[in-house]
Amino acid sequence: MAIVPPQRSAPPETAPPKPAESGRSGRSRPRSLDPQELGFERKGPIGWLAPLLLLSTGLRTLLHILFGAYLDKRELQNALDGDVFDHSTTATGDIWIDYVADLGDGFDATYSVAYLLSQDQLEIDGEVLPRGRLLLMGGDQVYPVASGDDYENRMKGPYRAALPEAPAGVPRPTLYALPGNHDWYDGLTAFLRLFARRKDGHIGGWRTGQRRSYFAIKLPQNWWVFAVDEQFGAYIDDPQLLYFEQAAEQVGPDDRVILMTPSPTWVKAREDPNAYDAVDYFIRTILGPTQARVRVLVSGDLHHYARFSGDDRELITCGGGGAYTLGTQNMPDHLMVPPPKTLSRSSSRSRRYEQKATYPDAAESNRMGWGVFHRVPRRNKGFATLLGIIHTLTMLAMAGAASQGGNIQRLFSIPLVLMLVLIMAGTVLFAKPEGNVRHLVFGFAHGAAQIALAAAGTWVWLQLPFRDWPWPGPLAVAAVLYGPLVALVATQLLAVYLLIAARFDVNLNELFAGQGIEEAKSFLRMHIAADGTLTVHPIGVDRVCHEWAPDPDGDPHSSWLRPVTALTPHRVEPPVEIV
Repeated sequence: MAIVPPQRSAPPETAPPKPAESGRSGRSRPRSLDPQELGFERKGPIGWLAPLLLLSTGLRTLLHILFGAYLDKRELQNALDGDVFDHSTTATGDIWIDYVADLGDGFDATYSVAYLLSQDQLEIDGEVLPRGRLLLMGGDQVYPVASGDDYENRMKGPYRAALPEAPAGVPRPTLYALPGNHDWYDGLTAFLRLFARRKDGHIGGWRTGQRRSYFAIKLPQNWWVFAVDEQFGAYIDDPQLLYFEQAAEQVGPDDRVILMTPSPTWVKAREDPNAYDAVDYFIRTILGPTQARVRVLVSGDLHHYARFSGDDRELITCGGGGAYTLGTQNMPDHLMVPPPKTLSRSSSRSRRYEQKATYPDAAESNRMGWGVFHRVPRRNKGFATLLGIIHTLTMLAMAGAASQGGNIQRLFSIPLVLMLVLIMAGTVLFAKPEGNVRHLVFGFAHGAAQIALAAAGTWVWLQLPFRDWPWPGPLAVAAVLYGPLVALVATQLLAVYLLIAARFDVNLNELFAGQGIEEAKSFLRMHIAADGTLTVHPIGVDRVCHEWAPDPDGDPHSSWLRPVTALTPHRVEPPVEIV
C-alpha cells in the first residue's frame, strides 16, 4: 500500500490565482437567492414526523435490514485504489483540521456551519483559529435518504456556496467523508459518486481525495486519522480490514491515532452492550499490534456535543453540523467502555470515562424539550392531520358500535376493532420496542392514552345533536369540526407522552426530531502543533442565521451568501489538549 501525497490525482496543493469560479457553466457569482442563480434549492428543515417520510424511511430501513447484505458495496471497493493519504509534511510542522457531522438538513443550519468552516479564520474568545487544511465529515452528509438531488441541494450546494473556490496562494483544503446511516440507504451509490471520484473531485473550494468509503490519513508529528465504515451494527468487511492492516504497517509505537466512527457506540452501548464490539475489535486487532495509542474517538450521529474523558483517550460526539438538535439531559455522568455486559469473549478491559462537557447542556436541553407542545403541531402539520383522521374514524366506529345492541356486539364491531388495533400497533412501533420491555410498556401506555382520548371524544360526540342528522351530515361535521379539534388535542397528548417517555430514555430522539430545533450547532477545530500536542477546540453556535444576502462583488473564494444577522461562534468548553 502506497502513502499518497495530496497532490496525486487531484488539483495542485497550492491553488494558483484564477478568475472567479462560476460553479455553474461559467456563470458569475449569484446576485440573488434564486435557485437558478445558486445552482441548487435552499431546502427547509425536514419534518421528521411527516407521515410519508415516516413510511418511506421505515420501508427503506426494512429493505436494508432484509437485503442490506446484498447491497453492501464495501466488498466491491476492494477493486478501488487503496491508498493512504499523506498530509504529514507542512511548511510549519503543524496542521489545522476541521470536523463536522450530521449536516445535510435544512439550509439555514447547514449553511451557517458551512459558512463558519469556510472563513479564512475565526476569532474565538480572542484567539484566532485558522480554517482547517483538512475537513473531515463524520457521517450523514444528507437527509433523509441518499440521492443525487438531495446531496446537491442539502450538502454540496451549500458547501460550494460557502467556499466557491480555493483561496489563491495557500494550501488547498481537502475534504474526506465517512458515510453515516442516511448515506447508506442506497447502498452508498450516491455517496461514492460524490466523494470518491477518481479525477478532479471537488466540492467548491474543497477537493475530495478519497477512493473508498473509509480512509487512513497520515498527519504531522506522528498523528494518524483512521476512519472506519461500520454501519447498522454490521461486521467490518474483509477488504476494509485488509486496507487498514496494510495502513497499520506504517504506524509505529510512538504514533497516536484519531479514530473516526459513524456512530458513538461507546454511548449506545448503554442500551445495547454489543454495540461497541466492532470498534473494540478494530482497536485490538488492527491498531493494538502497532502499540500506537488511540487518543481520540470521534463520531457524529447524535446531534449534540458530548465529551467523556479517561486516562487513555477522549470519547467525543459532535453531530451538530445542521440536523435537528438532540438534547443531552439523559447523558450519564460516566461510561464504562467496553461495557461489562458485552458478550464478546475477547473484549478489552473496561475503563471508566467521566463526562466532561455537553452542548446543549442538560438544563438547556430540558428547556428545549418543553417546546414540544408548540413545535410538534406547528412543524408537523401532516402528522397532526393523520392523528385527526385516525381519531375521527375511531370516534365514528365507537359511536356506531354504541348504537348497536348487546355489549359483546358493541365490543367486537369490526371497524372499531380495526381502529383499536391500528392505534395500539402504531404506538407500540413508535416506541421502538425491539425486545426492550421498557419501550414496550411505554408503547402500550401511549396507545391506551390515545384510545382513552378517542373514548372521551366519542362520549362528547354522543351528547351533541349532530349524530341524529341525516347522512352524510354527521360525517361532514366530524370532518370539519371534530377532526381538526381532536387533531390538536391528540398532538398535545403525544407531546405529553414524549416529554414523559424521554425521561426514561424512550423516544428521546423523537422528542427532539419532532421539534426540528435548528439552534445549538457545533463542530470541532483541531490543531496539531509542531511539538505534537493535539488541541481540540469545540465550537458552538447558539443561534443560526435565517436571513441571507448575496455578495456578488466578493472575492472569488469568499462565500456567495453573507449572514444578515451575525453568527457568533463560541467555545463549548475550554480547549482540550491531548499529548
